[in-house]
Amino acid sequence: MRIIALSTLKAFWDGSPAYLDAREPGLAWYRSACRANWSTPVDVKAAFRNASILKDGRVVFNLAGNKYRLVVWINYPYRVVYIRFIGTHAQYDAINAQTI
Repeated sequence: MRIIALSTLKAFWDGSPAYLDAREPGLAWYRSACRANWSTPVDVKAAFRNASILKDGRVVFNLAGNKYRLVVWINYPYRVVYIRFIGTHAQYDAINAQTI
């Protein structure tokens, strides 16, 4: 898969010392997603059992032992993953994952 906006992840963990513990789990997710070949949401669930599949290609991943949430939009035909949001559960609760 091609991942768009790795800079969103970097900005999150570099933006505050409190979020530095998201770096390694975020990079692990990134490396795994780059090697993936997801053509359907079922493929995503097979790779990440705790992923939450939303409608219209949105997926929510839990990172760092469920401490952080990562929201992506996947364009399955083109094999592109767009990073839309990363944050704590409290930050995630303040957004609409379907529209961000």
